[in-house]
Amino acid sequence: MAKKKNEPKEFVHAPARPQPIVETIETNYMPYVMTVILSRAIPEIDGFKPSHRKLLYTMYKMGLLTSSNRTKSSNVVGQTMRLHPHGDAAIYETMVRLTRDNETLLHPFVDSKGAFGKQYSSDMKYAAPRYTEVKLDSFCSELFSGIDKDAVDMIDNYDGTMKEPSLLPTSFPNILVTPNSGIAVGMASDICSFNLGEICDGTIALLKKPNTDTEKLMDIIHAPDFSGGGELIYDREQMREIFETGQGSVRLRARYQYDKANNCIEVLQIPYSTTIEQIMKKMTDMIKEGKLKDVTDFRDEIDRNGFKLTIDLRRGVDPDKLMLRLYKQTPLESNFKCNFNVLVDATPRTLGVRDILLEWIKFRTTCVRREITYELARKKEKLHLLMGLGKILLDIDKAIRIIRKTEEDEKVIPNLMEGFSIDELQANYIADIKLRNLNKRYILDRISEIESLQKEIADMEETLADEIKLRNLIAKQLQAIKQKYAQPRRTLIIQNGDIQEYNEDDDAVENIPVCILMTREGYFKKLSLRSNTDIEDQKLKEGDRVIFTTECSNTDELVFFTDHAQMYRSRVADFEITKASMLGDFVPSKLGMTDGERPVLVNIQNSYPEKDHFVMLFENGKGVRVSAAAYEMKGNRKKLTGAYSASSPLVAMFCEKANKPLELFLVNSDKRGILIKSTLIPEMSTRSAAGVQIMQLKKGAKLSRAEVISPEKNPQRLEYAKGYRKLKVPATPAEITAAELLDEPSIV
Repeated sequence: MAKKKNEPKEFVHAPARPQPIVETIETNYMPYVMTVILSRAIPEIDGFKPSHRKLLYTMYKMGLLTSSNRTKSSNVVGQTMRLHPHGDAAIYETMVRLTRDNETLLHPFVDSKGAFGKQYSSDMKYAAPRYTEVKLDSFCSELFSGIDKDAVDMIDNYDGTMKEPSLLPTSFPNILVTPNSGIAVGMASDICSFNLGEICDGTIALLKKPNTDTEKLMDIIHAPDFSGGGELIYDREQMREIFETGQGSVRLRARYQYDKANNCIEVLQIPYSTTIEQIMKKMTDMIKEGKLKDVTDFRDEIDRNGFKLTIDLRRGVDPDKLMLRLYKQTPLESNFKCNFNVLVDATPRTLGVRDILLEWIKFRTTCVRREITYELARKKEKLHLLMGLGKILLDIDKAIRIIRKTEEDEKVIPNLMEGFSIDELQANYIADIKLRNLNKRYILDRISEIESLQKEIADMEETLADEIKLRNLIAKQLQAIKQKYAQPRRTLIIQNGDIQEYNEDDDAVENIPVCILMTREGYFKKLSLRSNTDIEDQKLKEGDRVIFTTECSNTDELVFFTDHAQMYRSRVADFEITKASMLGDFVPSKLGMTDGERPVLVNIQNSYPEKDHFVMLFENGKGVRVSAAAYEMKGNRKKLTGAYSASSPLVAMFCEKANKPLELFLVNSDKRGILIKSTLIPEMSTRSAAGVQIMQLKKGAKLSRAEVISPEKNPQRLEYAKGYRKLKVPATPAEITAAELLDEPSIV
């Protein structure tokens, strides 16, 4: 049957085209990813995310930097939505973090009045924006310096109705002064705050000497500084990693005082990365589980004077020991993980402290150069106008006559240009002068600025042409900022070796006598005195031999020195009792040594008397004695780097007890030797001392072996060696003729 005219055609569904996952990601997902990274979560080199920048710029345009009165927060939030249309709640939360009352920043940007909550409490909520008032803090003047002088690019807002800055021309490295964190897609950023004064000094050092290395920079910028204070446990190796790579972590502890009258601990500052609610929840759980019997009560006593967490103690409890335990088991000690991810030229980069400062210097140099260029153009324009004004000084009457006799208004400018040989700009300027000011005195007063303008223009052009002068100008600005705004450090720096830590295993260590031994290959055995401790019966790897053995207590402390100039501290109790038929513990694995590192000396070290010494002998024939006191590590620190000089390979190391000099027999690669007392080796005050020459060596020769000959254990060997006795150093070695002295001793 034929279809009727104008009858609609039957709708046919087109087959769906399968879309490859790669195409979906490129067209749908990647634009979202880039928007989150570039426009939301990662701060730029000026130290701000877009939300911060839009809020502060809105307040600046509202006149809240120079105003003496605050305005309602809701007013600011509403105005900011013209630049940042992401909802009033998000804008207000951003503002809260920037306020003085919230105590998040070392240098707040917003002078606030009202309830804005606290950074260290999750329960203290901020009031609604209609109840609070704000204005910009005077510190913000350093954020907007030059913004009205073309220092940065101005871009369209989201609907093209107004302009906003792409970056703020911060006159100090705000990126490292203001803490910032954000999570984007596939990346995150966590930037801690540093002390403003230290950052200014470090930046000035890089401006004057761009090749300033990380070590020198670390001596200027000591460590992060947090608004909440507390104590930072300083580890130079970890800090160097943060300075060089921008990644790592810093360890923070609470600060407290003991109130003896009320038998309570008052915690006054806590780590920046935690809150009082987290701490109290953990302590509550410990009390419920019966793990905190020394505490009778604890309470939040935050008031107008600031933070306070009070912990009531049972009678007789040691407050310092209890705090060591709380540090270990509660958020009273926590880590701030650093991830210095920054946008540089719209590209996310993970940079260390030094690299961030160098990038900021590039950014700031561009801002200052643009600002000077803008000022230079204005001054040149003014000079040009004044030069034209100066031309009519010779004949003011002529200028008046030209204006009076010109019948048509549009011909005044051309007639002035022709009459005084000036251009259109100059003629317009002259024509706009009021008749009452066309007198000699007025003109002389105005053109008197010409000389100073010419000098200023010359100075500006010289500064723009000279990179060193430009850097000196930035350094001068930083010095002024430091003098005006710098504050003392809030976070106290504690050296890693000076802290004490709670060790719950200390009370469980059984105090029993044991025998310990170590082999040349680095195997360590702890044997019960009731078992077989004879050296000849010990199982060893082929070619290995015992180099140290002694009886001691299971509670004794041990130190291991390695051939990588490191010292490791351990305890006898850390090793399990083994049998003679077993190889024992491999020390490099047990103590976490690096590949290829092996122990060269183990010693019982329960104390570090100043009169005890460690004696080191090196391949180049030099030797050194260092007091045992130089190796003392406080707290539970396990590793000491730079235990001795690495300028020459270590041959041997010994421990010399007070007033008991060692008999040292030294042999070189030419089979020549000397016998000296260890007291002939000069004592050095620093561990890294390279020492003095002990044995004279011929070209190509080196010290190959050193041993201690005990008069009690091996009197015959000492008798053989007496012919090589030397009474002063450096000493010339004699050829060894006694074959017994060329044999390597079984135990050093």
